Amino acid sequence: MSEITYSYIVEYIRALHTPPASDVLLEIEQKIANETEHWPIIKPEVADFMKVILSLIKPSNILEIGTAVGYSSLLMSEFLNENGHITTIERFPYMLNIAKTNIKKANRENTITVLEGDASDILPSLNSNTYDLIFMDCAKGQYIHFLPECIRLLKPNGLLITDNVLHKGTVARSRYLIDRRQRTTHSRLREFLWTITHSSELNSSVLPIGDGVALSFKIGGNNNE
Repeated sequence: MSEITYSYIVEYIRALHTPPASDVLLEIEQKIANETEHWPIIKPEVADFMKVILSLIKPSNILEIGTAVGYSSLLMSEFLNENGHITTIERFPYMLNIAKTNIKKANRENTITVLEGDASDILPSLNSNTYDLIFMDCAKGQYIHFLPECIRLLKPNGLLITDNVLHKGTVARSRYLIDRRQRTTHSRLREFLWTITHSSELNSSVLPIGDGVALSFKIGGNNNE
């Protein structure tokens, strides 16, 4: 079973998804739907969820860990506060080239900055309490390692959104039922989910949409921050 909920529910929810107004986003969605490309982008129901969150908070500064082809960055850029900015990190040259092309086609070069390299090297160089929202969608086994930096970089009252946290539902199963090659990712994702849901610095919820989304709120500050 490749979905984390009933397939007929997933199909119905995805049928409600409204095609994006952006020509570039629509082109990416159509290529994936037609299976002419197999790029890793967020599921339609996750995109719709993020639109609601972004509409509510109108972030000024977003950090994305895992650019892929630029779909999420371009989507988020439509909901930025005036003069808002997105910083996104990607280490794979193939994805970087496609992302840069898509960002240029969408005329978002002044809004989205792509940092090339490994997030483990880049994150420590960024300033604390900088970002209203961090979107993490990279190697799943690295989530637990990147979490301390995410908390440091988030502003008080900031949001961390993490995608694919249920790993096709396997995270909820016993490690002995998981292929040996996946057990490290399985254990690290479990550790990540336990940590964010029991952290004194975060209020978190795990949502069974897409491949699992975790929403974490950084505790602290006041309503004016």
